[in-house]
Amino acid sequence: MESFSATTKRSAEVAAAVAEHPERYRVLTGERPTGPLHLGHYFGTIRERVRLQQAGVETFVVLADYQVITDRESMANVRENVYSAVLDYLAAGIDPQSTTIFTHSAVPALNQLMLPFLSLVTEAELHRNPTVKAELAASGRALSGLLLTYPVHQAADILFCKGNLVPVGKDNLPHVEMTRVIARRFSERYGDVFPVPDALITATPEVPGLDGRKMSKSYGNAIALSMTPDETVAVIRGTRTDQERRIGFDPEHRPGVSALLSTAALCLGVDPAELADEIGDAGSSALKAVTATAVNDFLAPLRARRQAFAADGDVVRTVLRRGNEIANAVAEGTLAQVREAMGTSY
Repeated sequence: MESFSATTKRSAEVAAAVAEHPERYRVLTGERPTGPLHLGHYFGTIRERVRLQQAGVETFVVLADYQVITDRESMANVRENVYSAVLDYLAAGIDPQSTTIFTHSAVPALNQLMLPFLSLVTEAELHRNPTVKAELAASGRALSGLLLTYPVHQAADILFCKGNLVPVGKDNLPHVEMTRVIARRFSERYGDVFPVPDALITATPEVPGLDGRKMSKSYGNAIALSMTPDETVAVIRGTRTDQERRIGFDPEHRPGVSALLSTAALCLGVDPAELADEIGDAGSSALKAVTATAVNDFLAPLRARRQAFAADGDVVRTVLRRGNEIANAVAEGTLAQVREAMGTSY
């Protein structure tokens, strides 16, 4: 396993190569549709997908509906969440004519790769995986077979389309490393079928939730992209701050105030400490007003486009139908190569 410094250096080299020859790369990215997408998703991943798409990189986006039950007991609202995410993608600038948007459950050949891939990793490696540890700690439930094998499922996501580039934050590097291990081991055992993908470490800002923790659907501290302006104002007004009149940026000791400052600063493109100085002694009510205005102004164009797409009742189904057809064709082709390599083509 590479050191973080080596991975960072490699990522910088890959970024330069992508800029020069975007046509040589295929990206796989996505998320679990466990709730509405929020500002953290926009700044953390969606904006980067749009950038890569516009640069000419072929992109696949998976809505990992099967992985909803990785750490949950039900698939409640999964269809609604999938449809909502597609509207958010379209509104943010993801073009379904050049980016393939698809769902896990609609691509059986992708999921069939799990069987040979599981034979290439050990139980100990899965237990050591930081992604598994983090998800287990967050779920508060017993370790399920699906959660244990979560990194292998992610490897199948990336490799089914022969993705060779994975944009990630530094916290998600372990699942790319697991994919690299699986690709190499498959090659050693059966022959060359899969590329060894590179991580593209994205310099995405940390978007705190309204309570100072990481913005998360499960924490209930997020500003959803699909909120109305009034809903946004209401959720920001309800944020807990503190009794100090003077506004200051101190994430450790003043998490609520600092979270609002960070959110407003991201939307305004300014430094949060400088914004705090501007608000000064005006207090938390002024801070909340500044934050609500900043967020609503920033999201206004996206919301207008989203509303226009939502008015067309067939647009989401059309996008998913096309994406699922493309993903299935790609997955079937890859699975045929896997069967041939493993000697199970009859």
